[in-house]
Amino acid sequence: MKLIQTVKRRMGQEEKKASPTNQPAAKDSAALKGKAASSTTGAQKGYLDIGPGFAALPKLREAPNGERVDLLRRKLEVCAVVFDFYNDSNQREKEAKRQTLLEIVEYVNNQRNCFNEALMQDVVNMVGANIFRALPTRNKDPLAFSDPDEEEPSLERAWPHLQIVYEFFLRFVVSNDVDPKIAKRFVDQNFMLQLLELFDSEDPRERDYLKTILHRIYGKFMALRSFIRRAIQHVFFKVIYECETHNGVGELLEILGSIINGFALPLKDEHKDFLIKALIPLHKVKSLASFYQQLSYCMAQYVEKDPRLAYEIITAMLRYWPLSITSKQVLFLNELEETLELTQPSEFHKMQEVLFRRLALCITCPHFQVAERTLFFWNNDYIVKLINQNRQDLFPIIIGALYKNSKQHWNSAVHGLTFNVLKLLMEAADPQLFDDCSAKHKVEEENDEHREATRTSKWQILQEMYTAKTGNKAAP
Repeated sequence: MKLIQTVKRRMGQEEKKASPTNQPAAKDSAALKGKAASSTTGAQKGYLDIGPGFAALPKLREAPNGERVDLLRRKLEVCAVVFDFYNDSNQREKEAKRQTLLEIVEYVNNQRNCFNEALMQDVVNMVGANIFRALPTRNKDPLAFSDPDEEEPSLERAWPHLQIVYEFFLRFVVSNDVDPKIAKRFVDQNFMLQLLELFDSEDPRERDYLKTILHRIYGKFMALRSFIRRAIQHVFFKVIYECETHNGVGELLEILGSIINGFALPLKDEHKDFLIKALIPLHKVKSLASFYQQLSYCMAQYVEKDPRLAYEIITAMLRYWPLSITSKQVLFLNELEETLELTQPSEFHKMQEVLFRRLALCITCPHFQVAERTLFFWNNDYIVKLINQNRQDLFPIIIGALYKNSKQHWNSAVHGLTFNVLKLLMEAADPQLFDDCSAKHKVEEENDEHREATRTSKWQILQEMYTAKTGNKAAP
């Protein structure tokens, strides 16, 4: 990362700056804590001015090897002090902390065996003190229309410190010096729950770090894997059934896509339950467009692992079909095509009728993007092959919708695609079936016209009877 690439340059600039301070080169950590706690002027509750505490500690690389562990611990302790970035106070101390964090990252990046059991608690305490916080929320009018893609994200003001803390913690997690059997006492379930809450941050830079860190923890801490999956499941439940908005759903789904890819076969029942109870219902969420690609990838991973799950996914999507949101219908159609490409003929046969009745409605949709996207299904050779294999059942459903489009749809592009599909069906392996379906559609169309004429005639008779009755009463 750019951060690590610039550490050496920044550290060199730091050494060339002001002359060394006159304060002693070493003080015990208790004295530093006392000084930090006593200097609270100008800071809000929970934010401290630590004064010259950072300058009281020597450089890690300049300290004797036997004192570096204790010095690193003391630096971690002073870095656990959090500053308020919502005002301009304590600028000198903020910069001093930033330089100290950079020094720590540089040290652990170049020094081997720098993470031992005695330091793990201090590492977790410092990281937790900096990153675990109440996230800011936006007060939005629920009735106001807004496009989330056009809104600027709210960036974290404390990012100059948070970025380095996240980088340091990432180095800790991936370090070969960290034994997960020991570290799991400190990176425990409570820590993971608080980490997952941060995924709702509006700052995409923070969510990107969190995604990388959580993925690394999942890969290294075997004992936490089941708990992490359950915790992510609960986040999805909250999105589905409570708030419907969460900034980090896309990042969590990216992690899950990699996790699903590593599932052993045959799939366990708990993994199938996760799909059915937590992942598929995410299609109902109003903000689907913000994480659609990641969710679609997870669906594809499940179907590749077990093709029988295609039936569960497609039938559930048909139940959740967005009848009035055309942009969401296009997303559903995209995912349907991707899933159908992985569907076995046996699974396709079980759901073909209900699926193509929905597609027939989409073909005749007045919104041209929905109709156009549906007609693009016939550009997919595998789907065309499935349709032709089941043409006795599917042609009667589709041909009527195509003829209706050819006569009534207003969009010229949809007209052209409709005639292309009709030509493909006409040139299929069974021209007689196409002719029979066309004749049947013509008869049904004539019957519909006759029923409509009869209905209009009956209403006209009723109108005349009503007029005559009210006219007779009015005459006396």
